[in-house]
Amino acid sequence: MHQGTTLPPQTPSRSAEGPAPLQNGYMEPPFNVDAERAVLGVCMHDSHVVDAIRPILGDDAFYRPAHETIWRALLAQRREGKPTDPIVLTELLQQQGDLQRVGGAVYLHQLADVPYSTGSAEYHAEIIRQKADLRRLLASAVRTVQRAQEPGADPEAIRSEIEAEVRAERERALASGQGRLSRFAGDGWAFVKETGADAEPLWGTREKTVWAPGESLMIVGGPGVGKTTLAHQVIFARLGLQEKVLEMPVAPSRRVLYLAMDRPRQIAKAMARRVYATDEKTLRERLVVWQGPLPATLDKEPDLLADMAAVHQADTIVIDSLKDAVSTMVDDSLAVAFHNARMRALRGGVEIMELHHQRKAAADAPRGLRPSLDQVYGSTWITAGAGSVLFVTGRAGDPAVTLHHLKTPTGEVGPLDVTHDHARGTTTVDPTKDPAVLLRNAPNGLTARELATVLIGGGDPERADVEKARRHLSRLVDSGLATRADGVAGGAGGGQQTRYYASARHLTAVG
Repeated sequence: MHQGTTLPPQTPSRSAEGPAPLQNGYMEPPFNVDAERAVLGVCMHDSHVVDAIRPILGDDAFYRPAHETIWRALLAQRREGKPTDPIVLTELLQQQGDLQRVGGAVYLHQLADVPYSTGSAEYHAEIIRQKADLRRLLASAVRTVQRAQEPGADPEAIRSEIEAEVRAERERALASGQGRLSRFAGDGWAFVKETGADAEPLWGTREKTVWAPGESLMIVGGPGVGKTTLAHQVIFARLGLQEKVLEMPVAPSRRVLYLAMDRPRQIAKAMARRVYATDEKTLRERLVVWQGPLPATLDKEPDLLADMAAVHQADTIVIDSLKDAVSTMVDDSLAVAFHNARMRALRGGVEIMELHHQRKAAADAPRGLRPSLDQVYGSTWITAGAGSVLFVTGRAGDPAVTLHHLKTPTGEVGPLDVTHDHARGTTTVDPTKDPAVLLRNAPNGLTARELATVLIGGGDPERADVEKARRHLSRLVDSGLATRADGVAGGAGGGQQTRYYASARHLTAVG
């Protein structure tokens, strides 16, 4: 306990995290022993972690005296550039006469066996520091109460002492928080060139990216339209069990953590459609499934998502579904809190896919009507923080549905008319909506407006639809699959329009 603090004596701990009720009505000071163990264990495995968390912790941050002693031994080893493994620490603490006081060599090895990754060490150090700050504030409050109860106490003197303690605590907190306030800050050049802005997509191509690294992918739709079917194909591709989904490449993952919170048995049944005996080793080693509710909602514990990924050593998390991970979807403040949880995981190198539902009004909309982001259920901040949003429209149970790319990291994908094979759990793209196929089958060529009319399923295309069709055709020209003729008269809009034709190379390749 910190010098000068008068607090009730500590009784044997009954939980890893305080406060816990004590005798005589007192409360045990705030602490989190699990976080302390995790930090010490990771530092034993990787001495460089000591440098990262030292400015976060500051002085006297550990609640258990044994842990503080071990931490100081780690600091001493690191300052001298020596190893920090439990064998070396055992020797050092033995020489200092502290080994038995901290629990002996057995306890040091137990700490080293704590299954936490280096990526979560800073989060756990934050927890330790926050608990230490609360203990210091509690100690200050206790001293204030004691001084106020002394005979002849001077209110002005007590107020001055309180103000001095608050100033000192503020300065100490800023000093110990320098790492916390600066460790995610860097220079502009590094931000532009080294933060992964030029990285390959997780799903799609550079020109048409469905899922970008460092940005969450949200798949939205009503019940029975195949959100889970589509998500499972992407997961299996991340696990290396297939290469493409909807004819677009998917980057491999190390390990996927699937949060099966919404009807886990149905999720298992859906996933089983595409599982074979040869997949057993991969699924046992690289897919972890959490069944049922989380220990807490993500808006209440914003570090939970990153912590779960660290515990299970996963670089990809699937949230199925979003409504089960947040206390309520319609509260803006809770939506922002969830986004903080999302960003903390993404900042730690964890990729996120989220399955979510549409508003009831969107489900009742006329068939073929293009959806919009405001038809996604919940606060607008849920979609505002997502990197990419796919919206699946169709009737429940129908094999034929349409994918709309409402929020795009790069070029828009689709709309795509796709067909689910419910028996096999696969999805294929309708070739009749492929711009390359449509152009090849148009002997008189196509204008951007004509292509847009076909892609939206008929009717009068909006300006955005025409511009999207024009980009499709321009990419075909750039790839050598089409040619363009400017200033051709005619078309629904009248005037001079650019017309595109399938190139001889395209026709020859098909023929």
